[in-house]
Amino acid sequence: MSHAPTSRSRRQLLTGTAAVALFDVLRSGTLAPWLLSDVQAQPTTAPAGSRRWQNWSGLQQVTPAHWATPANEAEVQQLMRRTTGEIRPAGSGHSFTALVPTSTTLVSIDRLASVVHIDRKAMTVTAQAGMRIGALARALDAQGLALRNQPDVDVQTLAGAIATGTHGTGAQLPALHDDVVAMRLVRPDGEIVEISADHNPDLMAAARVALGSLGVVTQLTLRVVPAFDLARHVWVQPLDSLLADAPRLAAQHRHFEFYVLPHTGYAAGIRHDVYTGPDRTLPKSADENVLHDLKMLRDWLGRFPKLRRWAAQQAIDPNLTEQAHHRSFRLLSSVRPTRFQETEWHLPRERALTCLKAVVAKLESRNEVFFPLEFRFIRRDTAWLSPFHARDCCSIAVHTAVDEAWQYLIDDFTPIFRAHQGRPHWGKLHPLKEVDLAQLYPRWADFQTMRRRFDPQGRLLNAHLRQVFGQA
Repeated sequence: MSHAPTSRSRRQLLTGTAAVALFDVLRSGTLAPWLLSDVQAQPTTAPAGSRRWQNWSGLQQVTPAHWATPANEAEVQQLMRRTTGEIRPAGSGHSFTALVPTSTTLVSIDRLASVVHIDRKAMTVTAQAGMRIGALARALDAQGLALRNQPDVDVQTLAGAIATGTHGTGAQLPALHDDVVAMRLVRPDGEIVEISADHNPDLMAAARVALGSLGVVTQLTLRVVPAFDLARHVWVQPLDSLLADAPRLAAQHRHFEFYVLPHTGYAAGIRHDVYTGPDRTLPKSADENVLHDLKMLRDWLGRFPKLRRWAAQQAIDPNLTEQAHHRSFRLLSSVRPTRFQETEWHLPRERALTCLKAVVAKLESRNEVFFPLEFRFIRRDTAWLSPFHARDCCSIAVHTAVDEAWQYLIDDFTPIFRAHQGRPHWGKLHPLKEVDLAQLYPRWADFQTMRRRFDPQGRLLNAHLRQVFGQA
């Protein structure tokens, strides 16, 4: 039997009585027209009927000369053999960097989206590369199985998520690609290559995070675990206090992360632990409501940062919490209706909190910001281009609304992250080129050698990747 949670939800965290009264005054008072005078530009859309590709945020757009949608591996082979020039694979478009755009041949893997085999003895699942993480999680759950960990955005394709080092949170949990034990890919010359962690450890270390630069991945085999439930607890806490508690919370809980609520002095903590109780509850997410409230504070009081912080602190009740108990895949992933642009960097764990303080200070020097800043924990792994290669990390992600200025995500924060030995998320906005990246990855030269062996003509490199790999 399900039971409704006894605590009030996050919907109420930023809408206390004092704040509502203040907002009502501002809405109808003489300050309202001036405070709400700024009108934001709307994102552009592609002409109807065009064969235009764009990523989730709309920042990256292209009309390729040829848009292929192979239904099986044999069709991928034929495509690679029959086409000439540049070719790029496309997943769900959840990268903010220009990994996909090509004016020549774009290969969508959306039709490669089935479970191939579940091996209960080996505790692995083999799935086609275009299968969405959420769809795989549901298919596994029907068989009493689960992924060990999941990223927040589960509409990503398996191949796309793995190629870019996509991760969840958990101090003892690695990114998704670390559970890949085998894969199949088609090289630019049409040759099918089978890669096994047991038989080709170096090749697997290169292929686990490869940015689509070795070939078009068609199939992946991942480790799985028995299905499990989680208990979620969400709370708000003064930021300084939560930063002091963060190392302990990360060590105590299977999953721990937090969101800094800018210009409020507060952060929202989220922890998940394995749950074996009888009841399951899944309250409707309040994330969009909290985001709306933060934006409302910005729109009304952005020119008055001290008043804005005061209003937020009157509105936030630190005693309010949210509880939920459900299957792991239902709690670890979120729906994100509000679109945004994002930069995310991965810091050595021992430097991450110091870096975060500098990032928050820089973020709050801009009165227009309102999007929460995300902080997560990831365990080290051995993939050559993994941002977590050979070091336990924390990630810091900074966002801005899709219809607002975003260049400051690069200009303001790159120097701070670099000063703390940060590595950028491959799918999030960053300005680094080969000369910078080669210094951050001990096996960079080894990867470059492997990439040239698989793609000697550089057919899998677009303009962005030619800068990343120094082929411009």
